[in-house]
Amino acid sequence: MRQFDLSPLYRSAIGFDRLASMLDNASRNEQSQNGYPPYNIELINQHAYRITMAAAGFSKSEISINTEHSMLTVSGNKNADESERQYLYQGIAARGFERKFQLADHVRVTNASMENGLLHIDLVQEIPEAMKPRSIEIN
Repeated sequence: MRQFDLSPLYRSAIGFDRLASMLDNASRNEQSQNGYPPYNIELINQHAYRITMAAAGFSKSEISINTEHSMLTVSGNKNADESERQYLYQGIAARGFERKFQLADHVRVTNASMENGLLHIDLVQEIPEAMKPRSIEIN
């Protein structure tokens, strides 16, 4: 992928520095993550989403899920006892990983579950009443 210089955007945009930072971080994350582990993002309904991540070979205790400042971080680290095994062929990746997802405003994680080697993370967008569209009656 090409490298884009976003410095002109920082100079000419006032108040949009967060957008430029997101674009810059997205290009860096895309290069560093190399597509491992694969994941899906599913739209459940208008305000509910689910991230499904292939975490074969990882147990619940080896995966951590954290949110901080609209950033969802999912990381996995294998326990040391797995490295003592001697494989003739190892096709299941057992390396550690870290995936980051930028969450939109008012999106929060509601649930996380592990089933058949798939990690499911449920998200919901809760818009405050003050920000919902409302109709104004004309007097």
